[in-house]
Amino acid sequence: MTKAVLRQTSAWACVSITTWSVQMSWENWNAELHNQGNEFGKSSSQPHIIFILVDDQGFRDVGYHGSEIKTPTLDRLAAEGVKLENYYVQPLCSPSRSQLMTGRYQIHTGLQHSVIRAAQPNCLPLENITLPQKLKNAGYSTHMVGKWHLGFYKRGCLPTQRGFDTFFGSLLGSGDYYSHYKCQGPSMCGYDLYEGEEAAWEQDRGLYSTVMFTQKAVSILANHNPRKQPLFLYLAYQAVHSPLQVPARYLERYKGIPNPYRRKYAAMVSCLDEAIHNLTLALKHYGYYDNTVIVYSSDNGGQPLAGGSNWPLRGSKATYWEGGIKAVGFVHSPLLMNKGTKCRSLIHITDWFPTLVTLGEGTLDEDLNLDGYDVWETISEGRPSPRHDILHNIDPIYIKAKNGSWKAGYGLWNTAIQAALRVGHWKLLTGVPGYSDWVPPQTFLNQRLTTRLHNERVRWDRGKSIWLFNITADPYERVDLSQRYPHIVKKMLMRLAQYNKTAVPVCYPTKDLRSNPQYNGGVWGPWHKDMREQQEEDEMYNNLFTNHLGKKRWEKKSKNTKLRRE
Repeated sequence: MTKAVLRQTSAWACVSITTWSVQMSWENWNAELHNQGNEFGKSSSQPHIIFILVDDQGFRDVGYHGSEIKTPTLDRLAAEGVKLENYYVQPLCSPSRSQLMTGRYQIHTGLQHSVIRAAQPNCLPLENITLPQKLKNAGYSTHMVGKWHLGFYKRGCLPTQRGFDTFFGSLLGSGDYYSHYKCQGPSMCGYDLYEGEEAAWEQDRGLYSTVMFTQKAVSILANHNPRKQPLFLYLAYQAVHSPLQVPARYLERYKGIPNPYRRKYAAMVSCLDEAIHNLTLALKHYGYYDNTVIVYSSDNGGQPLAGGSNWPLRGSKATYWEGGIKAVGFVHSPLLMNKGTKCRSLIHITDWFPTLVTLGEGTLDEDLNLDGYDVWETISEGRPSPRHDILHNIDPIYIKAKNGSWKAGYGLWNTAIQAALRVGHWKLLTGVPGYSDWVPPQTFLNQRLTTRLHNERVRWDRGKSIWLFNITADPYERVDLSQRYPHIVKKMLMRLAQYNKTAVPVCYPTKDLRSNPQYNGGVWGPWHKDMREQQEEDEMYNNLFTNHLGKKRWEKKSKNTKLRRE
């Protein structure tokens, strides 16, 4: 890297590239880059794709949305790229990740309910083609670092079986940031850090996961030649999901926040921001940046009980109010035509599949039955979005609304069922949408939210099972219009019913006790064997037994022969 470039980057760098030991000296970087530069390969027209998915970051928890949390890197990348200000994800971890990987709604993959639990024999259905598989077919080198949370009960569910050349990270939804252990109840505890398909004991140095995942991502960039082959890096940070853990030095910046949960959360976001800073420097240093598309997205809304904030949006993570599903998101790339803009067109997390596959010069077969749209021209050039509606979800096994009924749904829909739909400016919710208060930032609250202080309580929702909002005019969902516009409600309910006809059965199996890490060397990992694997294992044991038995017979026969000769 030239001195001129170093001066440019230091103008906005809040920490050096060696922050928390990303641990590569500039001399080593320059030497490695020089070696790579000697391999003259033809530049590919296919862009490098870096998809950064962060966990539980609330809508307000980024500087450019008015947060007290300092995020200079994210603010700058978003300001120089395109901010997605009408961007939606799912309200929980696994659903968002499944839709990113497949471009399909939950109702079409059987993952309509909750998340994939550690002890469940469940995973992203194997018949679904994934985003990394399509990019790999298009010639990409594909790598995943971070949190998977799409199931692992059998080997075929693992990231390296779903299109990634390499995987380093965790399989579960959460865990200790330092020890990488996770307990599901008092008797099911295990280690959860993987390199490929094996526990990464040798890779684990007790590092904070945000630091560790960034180091791994930088290592991948350092060991790949950007001139020879396009790269897809899926960097799925564990941060800022609970438990609230962070290196102590980041807490110093937020001593003025008395709420301990908000203070720790803010420090975690700052650490994450510095991680993105270091990743960006590495992209520039190793020659990727000029031909790279960076996508940044949260997987769902923030959890106020764990320090997050979605203010002024209503609701929180795990709900279908805007606070649970409207996400922080932006695209940063020198390849964008309209940089420094805001995209207010409707975009959903399923759209990344067709958008990135097309951008990577891959193919989209008709039999994929995608629910996503290619929105690159919408983002890059400001053209109208091809998307006009979003099925947020239909969950037939969630808690039923006590007063919900077919009658309340005009005979078109049972409003006891949890469902949410967006069509144009309109948003419809039925059933029990989830915690529905507006929670201002908890900066000055020194008590847990269970005290219900500093909240705006919703008292008129009891007994309701249907809501209608004009989200464009009322983005904070304060005025229910379901009584005023029954004809709109009926049209939306008919659309819900049409979607429901295409739904596959929910897959949410009960806990399998064989998943206990104590049966797997203390590690969370695949415990179910498919028929082929079981046959191979049976054959192996049969061969061992046969060989052992044959050896015994031969020894006995030899002994008898020897006795006769004597």
